[in-house]
Amino acid sequence: MSAAPPHSTASPRTLSLQQVLLCGAAIVTLSMGIRHGFGLWLTPVTVERGWTREAFSLALAVQNLAWGVAGPFAGMLADRFGAMRVLVVGAVLYAVGLALMAVSTSAAGFLGSAGLLIGLAQSGTTYAVVYGVIARNIAPERRSWAMGVAAAAGSFGQFLMVPVENWLIGYTGWQNALFVLSIAACLIIPLAFGLREPQLGQARAGHHQSIGQALREAFGYRSFQLLMLGYFVCGFQVVFIGVHMPSYLKDHGLSPQVATIALALIGLFNVFGTYAAGTLGQRVPKRYVLSTIYGLRSVAIAIFLNVPLTPTSVYVFAATMGVLWLSTVPPTNAIVAQIFGVQHMSMLGGFVFFSHQIGSFLGVWLGGKLYDATGSYDVVWWLAIALGVMAMLANLPVREHAIARQGVPSAA
Repeated sequence: MSAAPPHSTASPRTLSLQQVLLCGAAIVTLSMGIRHGFGLWLTPVTVERGWTREAFSLALAVQNLAWGVAGPFAGMLADRFGAMRVLVVGAVLYAVGLALMAVSTSAAGFLGSAGLLIGLAQSGTTYAVVYGVIARNIAPERRSWAMGVAAAAGSFGQFLMVPVENWLIGYTGWQNALFVLSIAACLIIPLAFGLREPQLGQARAGHHQSIGQALREAFGYRSFQLLMLGYFVCGFQVVFIGVHMPSYLKDHGLSPQVATIALALIGLFNVFGTYAAGTLGQRVPKRYVLSTIYGLRSVAIAIFLNVPLTPTSVYVFAATMGVLWLSTVPPTNAIVAQIFGVQHMSMLGGFVFFSHQIGSFLGVWLGGKLYDATGSYDVVWWLAIALGVMAMLANLPVREHAIARQGVPSAA
């Protein structure tokens, strides 16, 4: 019997760099762009349906939690069978969820559509699945940069889609706007075929690690735990701001147009922030990039709360937060691939993102809950500041080098 071939980094790469980035970036643009504007629906939906802000917030909180819970399983399926199948199923769920969101007349129905279905859809159409394809097909020395490009595409989707969604709500009504987005989500299906990996199984030549072994290794590794803690804070901050800032500004007498421009600015400046973070991750330790991002977020929020609230202060805050918005995504996922390798990249990225979504759940739900209880968002804003400081400190001791496995080559 011939001996197994030695471990080699020369895995078959069936997808070109251009194909991976073009298709992956377009998918993330659609999936992230659609969800970024959900805060624009808070006022029209709650007013027409007669629901509280907490009811709307709970649905989006469940959406984020369902996204997080399903993420590791979507990642497992993508690692095992390829991203294409997972993306197609996710796109169908996205389209159905948006359509049902438009026709839901009860809070429970809205929870099931806007919450559960769309959350499941996002687990199969966003970063964890797309980043798995990037990790498997792009060389390590360009991986952080490529992830930054994909994240920047998602940011461009936010910039592009928020004004479009606001226009659709204003000129067609909030229900018809959701039907249009449902059709747009179907565009992910043809793009998914561009990420088909027919030689996926061949890329596993060399050491094979079972799912159980990968999970025990990752969850027992201190740096993985710290990355999950930081990502929890990321989810809390960005989803609270993304969903509740339009209502926060309206409560303080600013026009809805200010909120629309602010969300668009977040998306626009996030294009530069995510690309810069991915590029910096190739040049300096990624843990320093992450710590700096979390620290600057806390500073930006604290200044925002202590200056007079005007359209100008809102736009400056939005631009600043935009640079820091999803810039945690490329370095966090690149560290996971760097430590553990690419075999279970989508699954492990899904677990890190699950932590992000627990934070998202608490951020969006507490925003509505504490507002209804106190008539103010102040407590949640200051909680976001404190959590940012915690995440800044948590990322400093992260170890980025490949984990040493007894008797097998380095993970990277």
